[in-house]
Amino acid sequence: MSTPSLTALPIRRLTPRDLTACADLSEDRGWPREEHKWGLLLIAGKGYGIDDPDGGLVAACIVTEYGPWDRPDLGAIGMVLVAGRHARQGVGRRLMRHVMTEMGTTPLTLHATPFGQPLYEELGFKVTGRVEMVRGRFAADGPKPRVATRSATAEDIATILQLDQEVFGSDRTHMITRLPAFADHLRVAEENGRIIGYAAAWPNMDTHVVGPLIGRDTDTAKALIASLAAHTDRPLRTDIDVRHDGLLSWLKERGLASVGFNAVMTYGISELPGDWSRRFAPLTVAAG
Repeated sequence: MSTPSLTALPIRRLTPRDLTACADLSEDRGWPREEHKWGLLLIAGKGYGIDDPDGGLVAACIVTEYGPWDRPDLGAIGMVLVAGRHARQGVGRRLMRHVMTEMGTTPLTLHATPFGQPLYEELGFKVTGRVEMVRGRFAADGPKPRVATRSATAEDIATILQLDQEVFGSDRTHMITRLPAFADHLRVAEENGRIIGYAAAWPNMDTHVVGPLIGRDTDTAKALIASLAAHTDRPLRTDIDVRHDGLLSWLKERGLASVGFNAVMTYGISELPGDWSRRFAPLTVAAG
């Protein structure tokens, strides 16, 4: 297919019925299929895609909006993928420009791989932070965390939502209320009966991804990760803000290894809202 034909193909909204085509696109680019994650994002976010006349998708991406539903105050862009046979023909740039136009004046954020970062810089995104992905089997040795944790209950959701909005800096109700169904484990950290942090572990291929991870301090984050690790026999994976170097060092001492780095980028704001000191890991790098 020639480039002029590609530029003429319409961009449309994706629906949950496109899940298999999205997973096929991931696989085409050498990514895991990640059907569980695609399922969440296609329901809770807005998907955009370009159909290939020969079948499947030419490209896709997801925008997850946060804040009031009728006037979001932040949009997180993720899963920006172009089929290998259509790479380097400007498709990704065209899809991104479309999404940016659709979002209007809403500030945007995304996690960029080293490969994708130059395109986003060209579109006006600025690097405002970095996360380090670590992965491995958690070794539960050493001193036990001093912070108490337990499984979250339905009664905890309102408190979790309040804490999440305070720390994330925007209302994520439509994502956080889906965590009990999306995650295999949802746990809270407590002090004197008050919730001071929470974390989820959700299945992704052969790992459990830890995220979101929100805690009052590093000890709280450690306790939550250790408690999640105790409830799974899978390797853990998580994406930690590099400013939390104490947590990263501890995770590496416990058997997790660095897999790579992503740049946190923003458009329309100089930095992300909320309190980074209590925000240790995103729900997923595809949705912030």
